[in-house]
Amino acid sequence: MNAEIIAIGSELLLGQITNTNAQYISKQLANVGINVYYHTVVGDNSVRLSEAIDQAQKRSNLIIFTGGLGPTKDDLTKETITASVGRSLVTDQEALDSIEAYFKRRNRVMTDNNRKQALVIEGSSILRNDHGMAPGMVFKDNGVYYLLLPGPPKEMEPMFMTYALPFLLTQLDESAQIVSRVLNFYGIGESQLETELIDLIEAQTNPTIAPLAKDGEVTIRLTVKHENEVEGAKLLDELEKKILTRVGSFFYGYNETSLTKEVALVFGEKKLRIAAAESITGGLFSSELTQNPGVSEFFVGGVTCYSNEVKQSLLNVPKEVIDEFGAVSEECARFLAENVRELLKTDVGISFTGIAGPTEIEGKEIGTVFIGVSKLGEQTRIYPIKLAGTREQIQGRSVKYGLYCLLKQFS
Repeated sequence: MNAEIIAIGSELLLGQITNTNAQYISKQLANVGINVYYHTVVGDNSVRLSEAIDQAQKRSNLIIFTGGLGPTKDDLTKETITASVGRSLVTDQEALDSIEAYFKRRNRVMTDNNRKQALVIEGSSILRNDHGMAPGMVFKDNGVYYLLLPGPPKEMEPMFMTYALPFLLTQLDESAQIVSRVLNFYGIGESQLETELIDLIEAQTNPTIAPLAKDGEVTIRLTVKHENEVEGAKLLDELEKKILTRVGSFFYGYNETSLTKEVALVFGEKKLRIAAAESITGGLFSSELTQNPGVSEFFVGGVTCYSNEVKQSLLNVPKEVIDEFGAVSEECARFLAENVRELLKTDVGISFTGIAGPTEIEGKEIGTVFIGVSKLGEQTRIYPIKLAGTREQIQGRSVKYGLYCLLKQFS
């Protein structure tokens, strides 16, 4: 199948909401080997939606629509598609009963326009909406599959995974298995990674290689199609080995992991306890760690030491160190890491000090950052880095780099 996604809603074009539905659907389809070649966003306008459908029919055999299934006059998806394919709208009694029951349970009067949500395209297979009112539907016409899904992600995502995707898998006339593996890298840019792997990328057939850049990170999705899942996995192993031989020093984990999750695993396994002293990051490192359940097993707490007074009075950084070297310095980072470890009685202390902007401090450039990592009984390591971006980006990237330092030092 070659698919495209048409998202309907003027609010998408006005920038009031983000088209996360297309991102979600594309990701799920990629996992099963269905190609997505086009994303289109159309406002609540039947003429422009008709034009988008006409274009899609010429180039795709799976068209997925999100949005426009609601009760109001500007919800035109079903009406426009029926006009395009020459079908009629009929009432789905099960959907209507569900909508009426919804209003009855809440002691609310159901207005007539809500009946519109129970209308479905004649000949469709109905996709139940377990989290809303408007059902989804799917049908085939002249060799093209039409899949209609609601717009709200809380309704669309479970409907897609529970009903739509299983239906699509039954329509794939293939015996081959699709197996994917995601490799996560930090500390290397997308362009540098591509340069290191360019010959592998240009020669790719099966498995395929798909790099993707995130903020400060790069992922590579390896995908293989094979009739035997075990043999397919072997092909992925061989390709992964070639990749890691070249850029393995930047690799930190597989699939839906993160730097935070990997740090949590390492510190949990080694039974190490850590504390943080945060100046430039203002508590972001502590916040990032505590997003994960079970973090209390290794993360004791932190000190947000934004002012020099707190650095001196609470974390005992000597005044002469700040006067001579500055608060943004290797020396200050070392005292912060060592002293927060001693203050909170942990195995490891990590510190962040630097300049996020918008102006220089102590004659040092914006983006100058020092990260200190102190382990009981070992010499403290200092990681000086230079970062670019907005104030928020520099702070966020400092946190990621700190996590990466912990992984490399303690893995």
